[in-house]
Order: sequence, then structure tokens, then C-alpha cells
Amino acid sequence: MLAFACTVVVFLGVQATASLSWAESDGSTGYQRLEGHGGPIKGVAISPDGQQMLTASFDYSVGLWSASTGKLIRWLEGHEAAVNAVAFLPGGRALSVGDDFDMIMWDLESGAVLHRFEGHEGKLIGVTPGPDATIAATAGWDGNVGIWPLDGGAARFLKGHGANVNDVVFTPDGAKLYTASYDGTIRRWDTVSGAEEVVLVNHGFGINHLVLNSDAGWLAYGALDGAVRAIDLATGAQIADLTADRRPILALSADPTGRFLAVGDGEGYVMILDTADWSVVRDFRAALSGPIWALAWEPSGKRLLAGGIADEAALWPIDADGDALFAKGPREFHKPPSEMTNGERQFVRKCSVCHTTSPDGGRKAGPTLWRLFGRRAGTVEGYSYSDALARSDIVWSDETVARLFSEGPDVFTPGSKMPVQRIAKAQDRRDLIHYLKENTGGTDRAGHEGRSKTK
Repeated sequence: MLAFACTVVVFLGVQATASLSWAESDGSTGYQRLEGHGGPIKGVAISPDGQQMLTASFDYSVGLWSASTGKLIRWLEGHEAAVNAVAFLPGGRALSVGDDFDMIMWDLESGAVLHRFEGHEGKLIGVTPGPDATIAATAGWDGNVGIWPLDGGAARFLKGHGANVNDVVFTPDGAKLYTASYDGTIRRWDTVSGAEEVVLVNHGFGINHLVLNSDAGWLAYGALDGAVRAIDLATGAQIADLTADRRPILALSADPTGRFLAVGDGEGYVMILDTADWSVVRDFRAALSGPIWALAWEPSGKRLLAGGIADEAALWPIDADGDALFAKGPREFHKPPSEMTNGERQFVRKCSVCHTTSPDGGRKAGPTLWRLFGRRAGTVEGYSYSDALARSDIVWSDETVARLFSEGPDVFTPGSKMPVQRIAKAQDRRDLIHYLKENTGGTDRAGHEGRSKTK
């Protein structure tokens, strides 16, 4: 698990508004805020009966929530890295995939891990159950697509993409599988033989997400360059281009009728398309800062579950005014840089998503940095470390923290799961260390007490 450092990418936004009249709002379709995670929300799902919701977070956990109240039912904990995608299964089960290369099947009633599926050699970004829920497909950053019998049988890996695979979607009969990749292609596979049948799209930029509507005969995709397009399934010909000047596209979700398509991007906007004529019926800012990573419609089609850079998800009436979903309440990564010292800016950019500076570590992906200086690595009580950090003899000091960010975790703490990052400028490293001393109750090498953060 993460031991000390973490990085976050923040995107800039632009302004856009519109109106929508096709959804009615009443007391049962108001806002709900799903609060409790300790990091950004990377994936969301709503059960077919509309009663429960799942959230996948950077904090290594999956949240199970009541859709009627927005209250947490339980945490599902078993991943050893960020969780990126979730899906419901029949029989009170669910699937999740993460940066630990694994897919986990959960029992939602007890929160127990029913099975851990291992075999990929890179992080997993997407998961889709087959129509009969006997198999599931995974999108791996090892360049492979996994086809997994959910009874625990041997997996098959479909090889052909030249880069990370980002999304997978089955046809309704389960006979075919469409896949999207950073190599810029969309491919169709035979799920029985595992053979690649055709390259439908060669976009030139990485493709992140797919939505399939077999009845209407189209496949929609969103890409790194901001492209939002739909192609004819039979010919591969483009039938619509709804590209806006915002990038990348990070989320796509079709409503239960298949008519309306929600699009989330890296600049915090959600666009809703009417696929009957491929018109834009709504375009609004959903987050003040950072990306919208995940979208899911509830079965009524009246609300949209969204997750992004904030440590909460929101179930939002799609006919509501265009105020930002995640605008309420302070977020450290929304604070204007002009209001921060350079040391605080370095902390916010490199550490704040994964760590707190207070005695309470919260539900963060990494351990608290409280009393960091003078502490041996891998020793915060109650935190589950990687073996490399648990066995480390590193003691955190001015020198070792500076080396961590100068050399990078891959060099300074090899074998740990800390994200590879560096702070290039020596002054930035010194400013970060000064900020940490003043805000973590730590001591420097001369034994002088740092000023504790006032809570």
C-alpha cells in the first residue's frame, strides 16, 4: 500500500449551461451526497432495481449505499490499491477492479470477499459482467482483455491491442465483445473463440469509454482528445460527432431507455445527448475543479450518479439547475494557489489526496503524516503496508523526505506501491518539508518542535 507520497492531476474548466425539461423533479428525486470516502471516486454503479449504489475510490475501498437515503450500508475492503470500477451482479453480489491488478467478487450482505481473480499484469480500469452474469470482462493496462468465468474457472486473455485497454462492453447476447484502448482503436472480438474480428475505429488518440446500443445499431465512444462520436455497428461509419472543446472524455453512461447519453470530461462538465437526433439537450458544470470520472443513471432515468475528484459522490436530478455538484464545502484541492504558501501547494499537489496531517488518518489511501519526522517507515498502527515498507529501516527526516521526492519512490523505496513521482526543484522540496514540520507536530533533526496545526 501507499506509504507516504501521492499525486493528483487537476484539470481546468470552462463555462457552459443549458436546460432540460424531460425529467420531472419531486421529493423522491432530490440531491443525495454520498459522503465518507477518503479519496476521489473513480467508479460508480446503481443496482438494476435502483435500491443500492456502489462507489469505487482511490482510498482502496468500495462503498455500498442505500439509494433511497444516500446512507452508507457498509464498506467493502480487500483491494490493496485504488479501486477503479464496480458492477452489480445478481444474487446480492458485486465486482470491483483496481490498481492492484485484481478483480474481486463481493457478497454484499456480509461484505465478504467471495473470490479474488488474479492474472493480469497491470492495473484494471474497467469491468463488465456478461449478460447472463456467468462471465465478466476486464480492461487491463497490461494491454490485455480478461474473460473470467465467475465460478472461478481459468481466465482467457485476449491479446491484440498495442497499449492499455480502457473499456469493455458485451453485446446483449454475450457473443461479441467491444474493447477500447489507448492505442486509439476499438476492436470487436468473438467471446467463444477469443478471435479478434475487426478493428472498427482507428481514432489516433486513446479511447477511454464505450456505450453500445445494439437495438439502435450504434456504438458511442469518448477519447483523450475530447472526441465524442458514434459509429454505425454494421459499417463502422461515423454517424455523429458531438466533440466539444473539453478533454479528456472520462465517463459515458446511457440511460435505461438507451436514448439519452451522459458524457463526463476532465474539466468537470457533464453533457447529456439525445441520441434520437444526436442533439445536446444539457451541458453543465458538475465540478468546480477536476474531472468527472464516473457516471451512472438510476433506473427511473431521473437522476445521475456522478463521481470525480471530490471524496464524495452525488446522485443528482438531471433537471436541476447547473450549479456544480461538488461545489459545496471546502476541498483542499479547490483552494486557490494564491491563498497557499509554496509548501502547502506542494502538499496539496503531491500528498493531500492520500494523506492527512492530523492524528486522524481518515479513510485516505495512505497513512497519516502526523508525527512523521523521526518515525520509521511502515509503522503507523492500524495501517496495512506493503512488505517493502513494513521491512524498511528508513526513518523519515529532512534528508529522507527530500530523497523520496528527489529520487522518486521507485528508486528510494523499491518494491512499495507508492506512485512514481518527483519534485524536481530543491526549493520546492525544502518548502514542502517546512510545511510538513509546521503541520504534523514533527521535529527536525536538531530536535526543535514544529508548530502543530490548529484544528
